[in-house]
Amino acid sequence: MNKTWWKEAVVYQIYPRSFNDSNGDGIGDIQGVIQKLDYIKSLGVDIIWLCPVYKSPNDDNGYDISDYYDIMDEFGSMADFDQLLDGIHQRGMKLLMDLVVNHTSDEHHWFEESKKSKNNPKRDYFIWKSGKNGEPPNNWKSIFGGSAWEYDEQTGEYYLHLFTRKQPDLNWENEKVRNEVHDLMRFWLDKGVDGFRMDVISVISKRNYEDSPYADMNSTINNVYANGPKIHEYLKELNEKVLSKYDVMTVGEGPGINLDNALNYVGESAKELNMIFHFGHMFLDQGVGGRFDPVSIDFIEFKKIFQQWDDRLKGEGWGSIFLGNHDFQRIVSRFGNDGQYRVESAKLLAMMLMTMRGTPYIYQGEEIGMTNVAFDSIEDYDDVETFNAYDEWLAQGKDSEEFLKIVHTMGRDNARTPMQWDSSENAGFTAGNPWLKLNPNYTAINVDQAEKDSNSILHFYRKMVQFRKDHPSLVYADFEIIQPYHEQVFAYWRWQDGESYLILLNFSEEEVEFQVGGQFDTSEMEVLIGNYWDELQRSGSEFILRAWEGLVLG
Repeated sequence: MNKTWWKEAVVYQIYPRSFNDSNGDGIGDIQGVIQKLDYIKSLGVDIIWLCPVYKSPNDDNGYDISDYYDIMDEFGSMADFDQLLDGIHQRGMKLLMDLVVNHTSDEHHWFEESKKSKNNPKRDYFIWKSGKNGEPPNNWKSIFGGSAWEYDEQTGEYYLHLFTRKQPDLNWENEKVRNEVHDLMRFWLDKGVDGFRMDVISVISKRNYEDSPYADMNSTINNVYANGPKIHEYLKELNEKVLSKYDVMTVGEGPGINLDNALNYVGESAKELNMIFHFGHMFLDQGVGGRFDPVSIDFIEFKKIFQQWDDRLKGEGWGSIFLGNHDFQRIVSRFGNDGQYRVESAKLLAMMLMTMRGTPYIYQGEEIGMTNVAFDSIEDYDDVETFNAYDEWLAQGKDSEEFLKIVHTMGRDNARTPMQWDSSENAGFTAGNPWLKLNPNYTAINVDQAEKDSNSILHFYRKMVQFRKDHPSLVYADFEIIQPYHEQVFAYWRWQDGESYLILLNFSEEEVEFQVGGQFDTSEMEVLIGNYWDELQRSGSEFILRAWEGLVLG
């Protein structure tokens, strides 16, 4: 397997709006990130992934870009960005930018030109279609609810938007569009940016525009929107003309990418992307109705997904190891226990992230165990997806209180409440009025408190990141689950070149007796790191694991 810096790196994701506000306007900004660079460096991470900071009217919090060559006013200026990039590089870290090129904002000058007339030179920068019998061109739904088509009275046609109506999809069939994308990528790479996280990159190639036969959104995404006929042609071109000219990394957000087609994207011979975020484990708690149709997570399936992806990518591609980001719930509330065992389970999740094959991603706040939030009113939320789903929910005559309870566990704003720095007013995030209310538990859960507690989640994250670096075979070593059908324990072997590790993770509130067995002798193995502080209980290859106990033996 080829070894390279981005395989051995640990990534820290920043949602700048919620990270740190430097000027008191209630909105996190680039200078706020600059102020915290030493903190980020102290985590031991190598790469900062920065969510979009481009000029944007903020219909979808920066994922609707009106100018790819400028910075959002709320976040600062290009001079601020240059200072940030320089500060990151001075500290020996790298910067990953968010690349959003499936769609723009409807306030981008390309779209403003495109909608002026059917023969405007920018008309086919976007996807315009005539309606059918006074209705949209087909039955496609927006991923954020409602029709994926918006009627424009001026020209009497509809434009496609797979996301909000203020996010018109670009027409990648048009070579001029692709060249524009190549140019804007070069602009940032020439500045010294170290790579891109590519937003919903798997849907840039559109299929024929026939009706979707699927009732649920996930099936529509997988079979209609994603993996279009020219996707690999576009990505190979993008790699050949731009990415291959720089020493950078790419990770594609890959809705619809699955085990069968993953290597077409990330196989080393494919020459497209370095890795993708697949969502096998991230949709396990979503029913056929999507995000706001919650179901219980199948733990056996959760484990199986990690094994299947490791098996598929082994030796040919590379994986991304993540449990959360700006689009999902807080990981300790979702996969752990955010009550009695918040500290233990947050540490256990850190152990899982840092002991798998693939590049691990930490989302801001995970390192202090930030939790989901339960606001009292729908008005306290900000997310466009939540509001659209709420309107549809009420239109069906359903109970608003029931929806609010679902938002408490499933909504994207759970991950977007401001970073909790200390116990002062607004958690040290802002001197002003925060754009989104804070989680009230910030007085107990914050960086300042965690720094003072030697047993804190924060210190444990630092230990686990360092542990991974001290044991480089954990990056590349083989991976095999032990007892895949065990309903409480996620256990696996990692081994390479005579070194072997045993990882035991009890995902339950119960004490569990766990029999290892298998290919390696555990009798000589010692505990290298664990999330409890006293001696483990074992008898030969049988271990007694306490609630949410995690162990790495070697």
